[in-house]
Amino acid sequence: MNIILTPREREIFTLLIENYATKDIASKLTISEKTVRNHISNVIQKLGVESRIQAVFELIRLGELELS
Repeated sequence: MNIILTPREREIFTLLIENYATKDIASKLTISEKTVRNHISNVIQKLGVESRIQAVFELIRLGELELS
């Protein structure tokens, strides 16, 4: 399975694993909260998982993200 995150998706999920809330991610990236949620939903769909935490675990397992 070769999932490639878009640069924006990677940015959002990196902030998620750094414990940023949706609102804080939106503010930091100067986008709306809805846009943040849309990116998260898109990744969840790509991975075929049910939640953002499952998406994070799967992205780490696939080597798409690293814990710092």
